[in-house]
Amino acid sequence: MKTFYLIPALALGFAALPAAAQETAPPKAITVTGSVAVVSDYRLRGVSQSDKHAAVQGGFTVAHESGFYVGTWGSSLAGWGTFGGANMELDLIGGYKRSLGGGISVDAGLTWYMYPGGANKSDFAEPFVKLSGTAGPASVLVGVAYAPKQQALGKWYDGATDYALGTPTHPGAKNDNLYIWTDLSAAIPTTPLTAKAHLGHSDGNSGLGPNGTSAAPTGHYWDWMIGADFVVKGTPLTLSASWIDTDISRSKSAYLWPNFASTKDGSSIAGSTALFSVTAAF
Repeated sequence: MKTFYLIPALALGFAALPAAAQETAPPKAITVTGSVAVVSDYRLRGVSQSDKHAAVQGGFTVAHESGFYVGTWGSSLAGWGTFGGANMELDLIGGYKRSLGGGISVDAGLTWYMYPGGANKSDFAEPFVKLSGTAGPASVLVGVAYAPKQQALGKWYDGATDYALGTPTHPGAKNDNLYIWTDLSAAIPTTPLTAKAHLGHSDGNSGLGPNGTSAAPTGHYWDWMIGADFVVKGTPLTLSASWIDTDISRSKSAYLWPNFASTKDGSSIAGSTALFSVTAAF
């Protein structure tokens, strides 16, 4: 499942609504929530999808009281292979969420990753399951996303050189991808700040797919994040700052160059970086 760093901001934004409104408003059968954001860099599982530049993002979710929901989320893209087309990622999401009691909830569904107008065979589906709850003052989420074998995830090229030549080494190859992660967050007492952390592990194709990218660029790697969210009182705005990194070294990803390098300076698109965002929830 995509690691949405906007999700904590959404939760904080709704928590900031007047208490009286929350207590008196009758429950609705259908609710619509969403957000728009500007981020300094769009990092998907630690890897930049916007060539280490700013990105515009947004999405919404329609949820029914039964627990079923559908939604969509999108972001601008740049660099990293040949997304092409509108240079946009558009995700369609559907699932079911319910409480298991004891403060624990389960959320199961599927994300369909789309790249409108982009390279052929770049779209793929990824089912996910998430468990969330509390541990003392902290909120804890553990998730597993497994994308079954699909051409978009296949190892069509052994490296960037093969990709540049335009002749697939393994045309039509299909691979799967597994992503396991955990998110932690905790409000800092007497402040409008919430500390947050993330740790994830990817396991999948170690080469390049048909669109010149890979969901797990080096086959196996870790990504992590630490940061904080700041809710602007009286507004739907949340300011976020975090530090993101992976264990993908330049030597490990050398066979992906230049696809895996920033077009502006040739640096790694999976190196450590400070990430900032402004999110408006509704």
